[in-house]
Order: sequence, then structure tokens, then C-alpha cells
Amino acid sequence: MKAKVIKTDEEHAAALAHLRTLMAAAPGSPEEEELELFAVLIEQYERERWPIELPDPVDAIEFRMDQAGLTRRDLVRYIGSASKVSEVMNRKRHLSLTMMRALHDGLGIPAEVLLQEPGQKLPQERILAEYPFTEMVRKGYFTEWNGTLQAARVYGEELLGCLLRPFESRPQQLVYCRHGVKEINPKALAAWQARALALAGFQEVGDFAAEALDDNWLNKLVRASYHSEGPRLVADLLARRGIHFVLLGHLEQTYLDGACFMTEAGRPVVGLTLRHDRLDNFWFTLIHELAHVKRHLHRDGPAFFDDIEQGVCPEDDPDEQEADALARSTLIPDRVWKVEGPRLRAAPDESAARALAERLEISPAIIAGRIRWETKNYAILAPLVGSGQVRRLLQDRFNP
Repeated sequence: MKAKVIKTDEEHAAALAHLRTLMAAAPGSPEEEELELFAVLIEQYERERWPIELPDPVDAIEFRMDQAGLTRRDLVRYIGSASKVSEVMNRKRHLSLTMMRALHDGLGIPAEVLLQEPGQKLPQERILAEYPFTEMVRKGYFTEWNGTLQAARVYGEELLGCLLRPFESRPQQLVYCRHGVKEINPKALAAWQARALALAGFQEVGDFAAEALDDNWLNKLVRASYHSEGPRLVADLLARRGIHFVLLGHLEQTYLDGACFMTEAGRPVVGLTLRHDRLDNFWFTLIHELAHVKRHLHRDGPAFFDDIEQGVCPEDDPDEQEADALARSTLIPDRVWKVEGPRLRAAPDESAARALAERLEISPAIIAGRIRWETKNYAILAPLVGSGQVRRLLQDRFNP
């Protein structure tokens, strides 16, 4: 019989029959080598066809207790408290990853038994303190979790593992336009991005092509600001171009206004936090992120995270400089601002700003925001920038 990988029960039976004819093979003979080869092939098939079930984790714990002469009281050091020990041993509570690590290190119980996954090892530990975990629980980042905060901390690693699963196959690559001395937390950014990706997964959008984001389309988008309900039109306009639009509140330690990145399916996500609830910030941040989508974002490239309010981007960051310039020229054509800008900066006037916005058919908040930015005087034109209006308009689409 020719040796080959066994794929069916019939081939297995034939291989067993042939193996029996080789049992009397002389040591060192070709028949003995053939015997060993068929034994390996048969064992491989049997392992895949009739796998041996892993022992139940509680049974494994009880076995080690018997071996070591331990009582349930001795398990407290591994599981956490007498009540947790009782719940685990009575199969009323699942083992957490923290418990598994302690049982694996302290009692030598194999990781694959504790995980109930053949050949698996315990994942690298995630430290809850490195994430704004309490805020994430309260804001509903863990959609399947409906228990208490205290209980969430027990299973925090599992919850984080589910949330951050998108980054297992493609690690984060962040480009953060940061200003001043604020220390951002990359893990908080990762959590925010993972939640945004999850929310994008519930949206249906068209096919994406970067060349479709031409000047005509961007100008059409900006003209939506002319309408009182303008921000509500954005999601549909972006979806038609294959872009997900997510409104996800600011997460502590991120200092984030907006971001853009790709889904696994290769469609862009533009996310806004609305932490500065003003129309001028909304439209500038939106166009800034779309500039990244148009010019800098690609399937395997980095994710851009932007802190729009804190000042101009660093001179050594050409992508951010380009996104800023494209946003400015898209919102207000350079040829128009070259004429109107000096006059409005010298004598900021609400009626003049409104008149220019009417002529361009855009929101006066865009004009006012540009003047305030360039003069660095944020006390002027306050009635025009639309404070408190964006969240009110988008409250049904905003995720805190």
C-alpha cells in the first residue's frame, strides 16, 4: 500500500490493515521504516477525526487540589475571594483571564485547559489602569456587557480583548497632530478607534474611490452648511461616496476633535467627537479629515487623529499642513479670502460676515471661525459660530 495522507474512514481502515502486516518487521529494515510512517499517518488522522476533549477547568482544578492536598480556602489566592471560589467551583462564574494566569502559574494547570482551546496560550496581559476603563464602561463601549462596573473590572481583559480585536490582524498606525504639552494616551486612542470601527460596522455605505472626492463634490458638501439642518445632511452625502461617518464623544486622555482611518473592508471612517460643540469647528474638522481621506489615507496606511483647536500643525508635519490648507480653501476660496480677509480681520463685523456667507452660500459660522482663528480673538463674533447647535442637531446620531 502506498503511503499518503489519510482523508477518509475507509482509507484509515485500509491503513490499519496494512500496518498489521508490518508488525513483525525486523529492526532497521525498510519494513520498519514503513511501519513508523504508517503509524504517524494513522495517528494524525485519528487526532483530527476523534480529538480527545480537554478536561473541564473545574475538574482540572479539583484534580490539582487532590494532588496537592488543597482546600477551597487555598484557592482564594488564585481566584480572588471565598465567594468567587464558591461561584467558580459550583460553575456559576466563568474564570477570568486574571484567574487563569494565577491558576496556570500557581497550580500548573495547562493554559489550553483553562481556555478550553487546544494548543492555545494565555494572551499577553492587558493592564486596565492603562485605559480610561471606567469611562469606557459607563459610555457603553462594551456592548454585550450589562453588569456592574465592579464586575466589569473582573472581566476587564476579556472585554478589552473583544473591543480591540480589529487590531489583532493589523496593528494601529497613528499619526497624531498634537500641540502644547498635553500627554495623549495611545491606548485610549486605540479604544476610541475600536469603538468607532464597531459603530461604523452598523452602517451601509457605497463603494469608495478617492478620486470621487473632487472639488465639485467637496464644494457641494460645504454648501450644505448654508442650511439650518446642514450637519444632518453629512452622513448621507458621505455614505454615497463610500465613507462611514461616526459621531463618538471625546474619551479622556485623547484630546481629540476628529480622526479618519480605514475599515478592514477598505472604506474610510471619518469620526468627530463634537467636544467643541460649535458649527465652525464641525465644518472645519469635517473637511480637514476629508482632506486626509482624499490625499493621505490608504488601506494599509496610518490613522489620522487631530486636535484642531490648539493651534497650527507643526511645520514638520506636511500632511497636516496640507489638510489644513485644503480645508481652508475648500470652505472659503482663496481668491475670495485674499480680498475679503484683510478687511474682516481689521474690522470684524457680524453683518459683513453674514453678507459674505450669503454670497458664498455657506454658514456664517465658517466666516466667523476663520476670522477668530486668524486674529486669535475668540471673544468676537460669538453669536455667529453656532455654539451648542451641533449636538442638538445630531443628538439622535451622537454616541457619548
